[in-house]
Amino acid sequence: MNLFVLFSLINGITATLFGVFVFLKNRKDLLNKTFFLMSLGVAIWSFGYCKWLLVEEREIALFWSRALNFGATLIPIFYLHWVLGLLNLAEKKKQPLIAGYLMTFIFLCFSFTPYYIKSVKPILSFPHWPQAGPLYICFLFLGYLGLVGYGFYQLFKNRKTAPRERRAQIDYVILGTILGFGGGATNFPLMFGVSLLPPIGQPLVALYVLFLALAVLRYHLFEIKVILTELLVGIMGVVLVVLPFLMPTPNLKILTLAVFLLFLIFGYYLVNATHKEEGRREEAERMAVQERALRLRTERLTRARDQFILSSQHYFRTPLTSIIGFLEMVLDESYGKLPEKVKEKLGLTSRSVLELRKRIEESLDISQFQIRKGKGILSLEEVRVEDLIKNVIEELKPQAKEKNLYLEVSFPENPLPKMKLDKKRMFMVFVNLIDNGIKHTLKGGIKLFLEYLKDKNSILFSVKDTGIGIPKEELPFIGQMPFERGRKAKELTPLGKGIGLYLSRLVVEAHGGKLWAESEGIGKGSVFYIELPVK
Repeated sequence: MNLFVLFSLINGITATLFGVFVFLKNRKDLLNKTFFLMSLGVAIWSFGYCKWLLVEEREIALFWSRALNFGATLIPIFYLHWVLGLLNLAEKKKQPLIAGYLMTFIFLCFSFTPYYIKSVKPILSFPHWPQAGPLYICFLFLGYLGLVGYGFYQLFKNRKTAPRERRAQIDYVILGTILGFGGGATNFPLMFGVSLLPPIGQPLVALYVLFLALAVLRYHLFEIKVILTELLVGIMGVVLVVLPFLMPTPNLKILTLAVFLLFLIFGYYLVNATHKEEGRREEAERMAVQERALRLRTERLTRARDQFILSSQHYFRTPLTSIIGFLEMVLDESYGKLPEKVKEKLGLTSRSVLELRKRIEESLDISQFQIRKGKGILSLEEVRVEDLIKNVIEELKPQAKEKNLYLEVSFPENPLPKMKLDKKRMFMVFVNLIDNGIKHTLKGGIKLFLEYLKDKNSILFSVKDTGIGIPKEELPFIGQMPFERGRKAKELTPLGKGIGLYLSRLVVEAHGGKLWAESEGIGKGSVFYIELPVK
């Protein structure tokens, strides 16, 4: 019997503490208010249960048995209202709620009459167990099973479509409902004189209140360590505060009271530490959510930028192609003979437009390689590198001759294996490297070398000039970024931008190769290398 008294006290204190705590967290919130009222019903039932167990007179036991059932009658309707608030259905389900409150009010009006609890009688080890009246049977079916069952149905129905956080809340409520109302239901058979099993509701109701409180305080739902810590501290605190009143001697009362005070100190620091840890974890989660949102926004902006750049090819190239075609027809005198001065000016215009198209195509190519990393851009075909180099030399010979520079090439004795290359783009790469050599060489010339590296199964191409050279400290940066050029190169060719070399590196790397430069320093020339794997 003492155990039932102890559990009743624990339940009453637990329900009161949790109810007040949740209510004070947010006094205006419907969820918090209905939880407080539900906890109040549990507290009335629990304290009434405790008092009923301690009295010996039959009439007083009857009064307290009716008082505890008064509290029990309040629980189902406040539970339903709380569940509907949790699911955001309180407004939508007004009619069932109004009917439930009206029905509960009628039961409460008769709760201290024989129609509700007609008498008490001995059963099992209890001397005064309450016996149900006819109206109490209606409460069991309509109130306890009806209201609670309807709330339970709504929980399961909404759980399927609920987001993850809300589903976790609902799981806590379902578990608490099964423990609380399932345990409480074991009291009812004894009210009809049936002693199938002992009433085990009291040990479970404290857990029922706890789980429902955790569902309200959403920040608890993600850290089981915090939940278990608070559960342990709460239950142990309630047990220790009750123990001094149950001890038979003053010495034991003082000892258990001292243990309780000591436990309060350690319990405070333990709960405080776990809450701080939870706060740090929540802050980290919040930062992670913000970071994910920022990353998604950045990705969307990047996709929009990339789409704009790629679509620009059409918008820029199409009108330029039309202008170039029209100028060619005019210069060919398809529309009539032109004065020499006009023809000269139009020729300059045509060359400027061609140069503009080249720069635009280089910029768009750079954007494509940066966005796609070379994937799906290259148009590969079988190419003999010697033939490609010969074509490049034919194109650049006049430029070298104009500066009185030699342009020589050294091919290996044995033919090189054919390679799968993007012929157009690799042609551009070779042109860029040799053209750079010509531009930055004032006397001497340029030598080209081709060789097959058998151990690597790759082809090495090099462009060696006798030009201005590159300081050693600048070598690591050559070709790494557009507009990145050596100091001497800027002095010699101020109009150059370094775009061609940067694009050449991107094209070579897209083929699986590498491009780099070497130089002994200023005035000692430079060598540019391209190594391409044979595929």
